[in-house]
Amino acid sequence: MSKNAYSLPEDKRFSGAMKRRGFITLAGGALAWATAARAQQVKRVSRIGLFLPPPRNSEVDAFLVALRGLGWVEGENVHVEYRDADGDDNRLPALAAELVALGVDVLVTATFPGVLAAHRATTTIPTVMIVGPDLVTLGLAASMAHPGGNITGQTFFLSVCSKTC
Repeated sequence: MSKNAYSLPEDKRFSGAMKRRGFITLAGGALAWATAARAQQVKRVSRIGLFLPPPRNSEVDAFLVALRGLGWVEGENVHVEYRDADGDDNRLPALAAELVALGVDVLVTATFPGVLAAHRATTTIPTVMIVGPDLVTLGLAASMAHPGGNITGQTFFLSVCSKTC
């Protein structure tokens, strides 16, 4: 057998069985370590920033029920940061900015002023409008087919269809 700089002397080499045992032991140890490390990781709880102009307790409850139906359970894998503008749309920009500062993963709003407040507060955090205006006409989306940006949701299709249908 040829010798190179990395070969051990003949008497220091392991037999094939020993190499296999060493490999299995090493692989088993690595697997056990990875499993233990994964078991120690804390589950990440996603945060939703929900802000509305009027108090809407029944709609918030319906929203939470819908989330649960999709596997998102309040207190387990999702936390909802709820902010209420008490019917004053002028408070929405401050509420949106507060939620952005908290580091929520997504913003959810239900009105046109809420969408504008969210758009002004962030262009990176995804924003979902429950039902909103034609975002293309307002310049908040590039097109209906490829909106771009961070805002999504349902729109009033009548204004869109009157131009394109």
